[in-house]
Amino acid sequence: MIRTIAIAATLAILPLAALVPTPAGAQFAELVRQRAEGWEIGPFYKGRSRSPGMPARAVQAGDTAYFDFPWPDARAGHVHYVTRPTGPLTGAREIVLRYRIDGERGVRFHPQEHPDRKATLSLYFQRRGDNWKARGRYATYRWYAPEGMMGPVTPGTHEVRVPLDANWVAVLGATSHTAPGAFADALDNAARVGFVFGSRGGRGHGVYATAPARFTILDFRVE
Repeated sequence: MIRTIAIAATLAILPLAALVPTPAGAQFAELVRQRAEGWEIGPFYKGRSRSPGMPARAVQAGDTAYFDFPWPDARAGHVHYVTRPTGPLTGAREIVLRYRIDGERGVRFHPQEHPDRKATLSLYFQRRGDNWKARGRYATYRWYAPEGMMGPVTPGTHEVRVPLDANWVAVLGATSHTAPGAFADALDNAARVGFVFGSRGGRGHGVYATAPARFTILDFRVE
């Protein structure tokens, strides 16, 4: 039975967890909590953000949210993970992100770990209880979109759609096709969902800009 249906088309809509039937009062409280939390920029580990030079959260502006890339080089910082809380993703079909990048003419985006490579954006979700060590069972707690389904980090408006039956990749290289049980468990116990910045060789290892640039989340949903 499908326990969750969708994150609707704007940031103001209920997350998957809130669409599980609950008393009206509890559902309203969950909506208020999610709106207050918004999009977290991290990840946070042992109380410290792993996105240096970035605020803890994106700025919410009506039905959109935005943040500015650190610039002009890696010493100014880099953005890694942009996520928000979710409930189980069991039964969902795909994750969709539509976004816009605005920047000064000639702005470029570089992965801080591999600045000679192309910067990428990857849709992402994370299982509840991850200890960030990526050892043992925790090696399949973080999941990233397949390589061919990553989004561009270039000026303009872009949309990325990744089906949840595609071959998602775990943090140490296992895939949803080679470890289907672990992937299903991660969907059943999902805690955060969103997107990460990096490159082919390091999905969430951070990106910076060479000039002022802004990232705006226009639409995010799980269907």
